[in-house]
Amino acid sequence: MGVVEVNPDPLLQADNADREQKAGFTRLVAWDAGVMRRLRLGLYSEESLLYVEWGSHAFSIEEATVHDFHMAFEQNKLTSRQLVEFYLGKIHKLNPILRGNPYVLSATPCGSSSGSAISVAANLAAVSLGTETDGSILCPSHINSVVGIKPTLGLTSRAGVVPISPRQDTVGTVSDAVEVLDVIVGFDYRDEATRTASKYIPQGGYKQFLNANGLKGKRLGIVRNPFYMFGNGSVLPQVFEHHFHTLRQGGAILVDHLEIANIDVIYGSSGEYAALEAEFKTSLNAYLKELVASPVRTLADVIAFNNKFSNLEKIKEYGQDIFLQAEATNGINKKTLLKLARLSRNGFEKLMKEHKLDALVTPGSDVRTILAIGGFPGISVPAGYDSEGVPFGICFGGLKGSEPKLIEIAYSFEQATKIRKPPSFKP
Repeated sequence: MGVVEVNPDPLLQADNADREQKAGFTRLVAWDAGVMRRLRLGLYSEESLLYVEWGSHAFSIEEATVHDFHMAFEQNKLTSRQLVEFYLGKIHKLNPILRGNPYVLSATPCGSSSGSAISVAANLAAVSLGTETDGSILCPSHINSVVGIKPTLGLTSRAGVVPISPRQDTVGTVSDAVEVLDVIVGFDYRDEATRTASKYIPQGGYKQFLNANGLKGKRLGIVRNPFYMFGNGSVLPQVFEHHFHTLRQGGAILVDHLEIANIDVIYGSSGEYAALEAEFKTSLNAYLKELVASPVRTLADVIAFNNKFSNLEKIKEYGQDIFLQAEATNGINKKTLLKLARLSRNGFEKLMKEHKLDALVTPGSDVRTILAIGGFPGISVPAGYDSEGVPFGICFGGLKGSEPKLIEIAYSFEQATKIRKPPSFKP
């Protein structure tokens, strides 16, 4: 399911936008009409923040009685609850808001931002916004056959986004991606990270890099292990070898059989999970304190709310272990943060710089953690469909600020292949 709530004021906002245009004042985005948003993004209507904030009843912007919650829930005004909306480990498999992949309904839509990708894949919207901490844009994009951009950390503002990790959180686009990216990048005084990243924004914007010949001269790296280790009978080896041929035909230089020296540590014992737990607690507490009105002000309040209304929040079915683990933390371990920075510097960054690569090419979203811990950008593009009809993507990842090159590469590949097809909604 892609939509759990709609803006109650779209016609009023459209009328206001029309009046502004007639008066000679044009917004860069006219009220972002028709743009799907992930639940972690606060969306303001004329009267208030929309009722379900972040998928948990505890995040209503205004006080409501438990009767109000029950009535909304029973009448399907709140179609589901999403206690843990962020992507950590295997938690996305427990997420009750996921209702299937529009290509194969029984297949996973992948991750907690899947609603954003599903909405576009099912033609409910032309564009959508999601947030990624580790995979929540790239994974749903690849498995729902849409284009997804995970920008460089800080290129887009996170103000108003329910936080997990300021070190990794980024807002990105799905489909018609570059058009939207041009609109949402830029400095925002409410998010200090945008001050540093705004230097990466090219004069004239990103649309100029939609170049059908963008592959020419690009150096693309291929790390076979572990990214191209497919199971027996998979169609993916043959498909990706064909894609490599397409990339070469487009003028790209493929640098094959590369290795990321510390990749086992990155995927096995980086400490990312522990860091995210601690950052989530401190960041969420700060976010809640800034709300104008809220029944909860800390993570501890959210946990208490869930316990008090355990039936409504389905605690027996889904629990809140991650919330409890995060609440038990006492600040961020600086050694862990230094380790994550060192892993990025001595791994992905070193590989890219030593081989003068413009992008690393990987199947699906397997590279997501490497990009996440370093704040690096990536673009997922539809790459094919398996024997059951489930989509899969190809990802181009690069160093910070490399969006212009990644857009050229991804767009050129997309134009050369034109793989995406409408969803079939198979059982």
